Amino acid sequence: MYAEERHQAILDMARTNGRVDVAALATRFAITTETVRRDLTALERRGVLRRVHGGAIPVDAGATDFVLPHRDPAMAVEKRRIARAALDLVPGEGAILLDAGSTVGELADILPVDRELTVVTNAVTIALALSGRGKVTVMLVGGRVRGRTLAAVDNWALRALGDTYVDVAFMATDGISVARGLTTPDSSEAMVKRAAIAAARRTVVLADHSKVGNDHFARFGDVEDVDTLITDDRVDLVAADEIRRAGTRVLAV
Repeated sequence: MYAEERHQAILDMARTNGRVDVAALATRFAITTETVRRDLTALERRGVLRRVHGGAIPVDAGATDFVLPHRDPAMAVEKRRIARAALDLVPGEGAILLDAGSTVGELADILPVDRELTVVTNAVTIALALSGRGKVTVMLVGGRVRGRTLAAVDNWALRALGDTYVDVAFMATDGISVARGLTTPDSSEAMVKRAAIAAARRTVVLADHSKVGNDHFARFGDVEDVDTLITDDRVDLVAADEIRRAGTRVLAV
């Protein structure tokens, strides 16, 4: 296991259990207690854990979305498969929108740089990854930057997207279901996601199976707003079929 994968696992355990202990982590990962302490120090410097005697506790135990800029390693293989499938829906030229999210970030990593593409994004990490690459022109949507996801949100972002039109929006979501539509934990990100969908001729959602049938606090669209959902082959078949019957093309890769 790479150190970054171990860091994410430690963070997940802290958020699930309310704290982690040095000795237990050393046994769990078959590493020394000194290595565990270095891991906890690194996570504390990122602002996601606070060291306490014998271990650490999460800084924000109530948070439910991922921590960036470090790419979340959870289901990395599935996310890469989803991104590769999404490549078939990237036009040869024109304008596309890339939403903030780890799976969309995988698509940005493999985006062809020999195409005349204008990429609109509110994700600082995606803008940095694509800047100066081949023929791709990057348009970064401005606004208040959320520390947890490095996504631009609020009124500046909404105004920019209100004057934007793209061929395809590749969207991330924390939850998608027929009953609740597209949902995410943060209402400010939900507003920007809603504006991104409105700015696109077609909407493609990239979501691993853990998001399908799941619901979160803030709604930003209906299943009917989604032209294509690309997920992985571990998706719940009943939930996927419900989405398909609502008129959305579902690809399980």
